[in-house]
Amino acid sequence: MEILIRQERPEEYKTTEEVTQKAFLNEEYSDKKEHLLVNRIRKSEALIPELSLVAIDQGNEIVGHILLSKITIVDNDKVVDSLALAPVSVAPDHQKKGIGSQLIHAALKKAKEIGYHSVIVLGHKDYYPKFGFKQASLWNIQAPFEVPDEVFMALELTEFSLENVQGVVRYQNAFSE
Repeated sequence: MEILIRQERPEEYKTTEEVTQKAFLNEEYSDKKEHLLVNRIRKSEALIPELSLVAIDQGNEIVGHILLSKITIVDNDKVVDSLALAPVSVAPDHQKKGIGSQLIHAALKKAKEIGYHSVIVLGHKDYYPKFGFKQASLWNIQAPFEVPDEVFMALELTEFSLENVQGVVRYQNAFSE
């Protein structure tokens, strides 16, 4: 499927949130509030506009969205910048066509281009490893809440960028409001 991926524009925020809401309506492990998370992140210091990407179909409709935002990994007084991948959304009638994968590849590429070195995701254990994500516990990186080890993952955008990093991921307040 021919898809254009580009940076989201402010005038598209409402449409993007609607796509996000619809994308998660039938997801078993969803609180159905991902669209509200996107809205809160946009209003926070965690937002990196270059890492809020949309997928546009041939009819010029927004059919997908991905957001990478600022987080830190904290170990006592050592703080390392990283990114959270959350959420990635594809409109229900466009799912299972590779759009989510295209969004993830584009966002990871852009994140590396603008100088980020790692990404953290809380996601499906069978989906994210195909993009290179591995259990965060391999680097002794933990979630700030109870979560199964196999769904909390990290990715080095730059080789060995997590080699001397460990600690607890600190999400921006937008994630917990």
